[in-house]
Amino acid sequence: MNYKSIATMFTINNADFILNGIPFRILAGAMHYFRILPQQWDDRLQKMRAMGLNTLETYVAWNAHEPEPGQFDFSGGLDLANYIKQAAAHGLYSIIRPGPYICAEWEFGGLPAWLLRDPNMRLRCMNRPYLDAVDRYLDALLPQLVPLQITHGGSIIALQIENEYGSYGNDAAYLHYLEDAYQARGIDVLLFTSDGPDADMLQYGTLPHILKTVNFGSNAKNAFPTLRKFQPNAPLMCAEFWNGWFDHWGEEHHTRPPEDAAAALDEILQAGASVNFYMFHGGTNFGFLNGANHHPDKLYQPTITSYDYDAPLSEAGDITHKYLAFRETIGKYAHIPAEQPPNSPKKGYGEVKLTETAVLFNQLDSLSASVHRPTPEPMENLGQAYGFILYRTHIPGPRTAAPLVICDLRDRAQIFLNGKFIGVLEREFPERTLSIAMPPEGATLDILVENMGRVNYGPYLLDRKGITESVRLGQQFLFDWTIYPLPLTDLSTLTFMPIIDKLMAPAFYRGTFAVDEPADTFLALPGWTKGCCWINGFNLGRYWERGPQQTLYVPAPLLRAGKNELILFELHGGKRLFVEFRDMPEVG
Repeated sequence: MNYKSIATMFTINNADFILNGIPFRILAGAMHYFRILPQQWDDRLQKMRAMGLNTLETYVAWNAHEPEPGQFDFSGGLDLANYIKQAAAHGLYSIIRPGPYICAEWEFGGLPAWLLRDPNMRLRCMNRPYLDAVDRYLDALLPQLVPLQITHGGSIIALQIENEYGSYGNDAAYLHYLEDAYQARGIDVLLFTSDGPDADMLQYGTLPHILKTVNFGSNAKNAFPTLRKFQPNAPLMCAEFWNGWFDHWGEEHHTRPPEDAAAALDEILQAGASVNFYMFHGGTNFGFLNGANHHPDKLYQPTITSYDYDAPLSEAGDITHKYLAFRETIGKYAHIPAEQPPNSPKKGYGEVKLTETAVLFNQLDSLSASVHRPTPEPMENLGQAYGFILYRTHIPGPRTAAPLVICDLRDRAQIFLNGKFIGVLEREFPERTLSIAMPPEGATLDILVENMGRVNYGPYLLDRKGITESVRLGQQFLFDWTIYPLPLTDLSTLTFMPIIDKLMAPAFYRGTFAVDEPADTFLALPGWTKGCCWINGFNLGRYWERGPQQTLYVPAPLLRAGKNELILFELHGGKRLFVEFRDMPEVG
């Protein structure tokens, strides 16, 4: 179906959405283009339509589109306009949630890391430096969306201003500013907000004249009456029906029985409400773009690479029992297409031997341009967004053993003395300590810090990375630092050598493998500890023996017929030189 022929009008009339004069129930699914390879969009959209959904919903990841101030990318896998057009070709309308903040368990809630270069930055409020950045982002984004609105013959029926703002703040002037910013740039479709079904959230997260929706995973009979108190005459909609959940490292994989989720869906539909499945298909937090949570009681919790979410479509895009249960439930209220698309083929390519290595400490000058500072500085001060950062200083001796204190560590530090690994300090476990002594001649202290993902939700969004305050040995501050930013965006400068002796760490390991016919596969790393992987130069994301996930999803488009390259950056060392490509995932 051509996207220009779908419809021309989408409005509200009391309790109904109205599409071209006819009541319309939104049956939407959340699926983020930035978590799926573009070669796979069509397959996922086809399966969305086949489950009985009529609308695609997606966030827009500001940080993916503007990696540096004023440098925008809307190409390839970030071609949002093409994504919307592909959805329309499958008969799907679109709901767009451009943020600026999106949460989404995505790095920094979609906000660009460079915002934090400003030491006085204040987010999601009437702070002029923040608003100036938002305006520049909308100036670049919205001209691509305006022609695709239903009012212009396109398929976008609604757009969200901000996201779950009632969980964060109460700056009504800021919400008005965003509303005006969208409309001044040509957005004339329905605007809405979404918040949890809590009175305070609904009171402060929206504006009186804006359509309000609620987010929940169950108990519609309580959520919708709360919404009705704030909005008595408007359509009911669950804008995020949480049918699964996401995982943090060290947790068990979250699952929800299909029967339970389908019963909660049936309760929503029985109420005559519209719904958006969060998620319909989760996808993957490729690279370093996973988010994190930080709660006073649970402290810092980084999100894993997989965003499977126990969604109706698995991380690899496979139809699940939950998909079939939802399809049956939707069929009680709407027409379901007869055809059900097949799952993609999966292959296990077996073991691959890693034959070459490049030890990190021998590669610093090729990977990084070092800087000298009197005190440690966070990544953002050095123009770095993601990855790792190494801090080095020389401590004179002799000194008796004293606690090494890294004040405000973000997030995980490996400590080395004269190149020898002596321990780990972690933001996640602030109670852990490490003491070191200095020999008479002193020693070189190296602190390798991993940015495990910026906080994406709650009051701790100002999450600068690296060592953000100071380092002390006992009571004395340590000064005179050489700092190596290690974003690891380009590994082509590495010098690899054949592996002769024992496995070193931290180090890069490389191997090659042949593929006859590319298919989806899953990379397992038994015997390896913690690090990240690249396939043919593409950063698959992080692995960690802590789990829950034990395999990384490798989409078929990343592979090529013939020779392929795998690189691991292993932080602690492996017990074997092999990895495995399997035909089944293990997410926990």
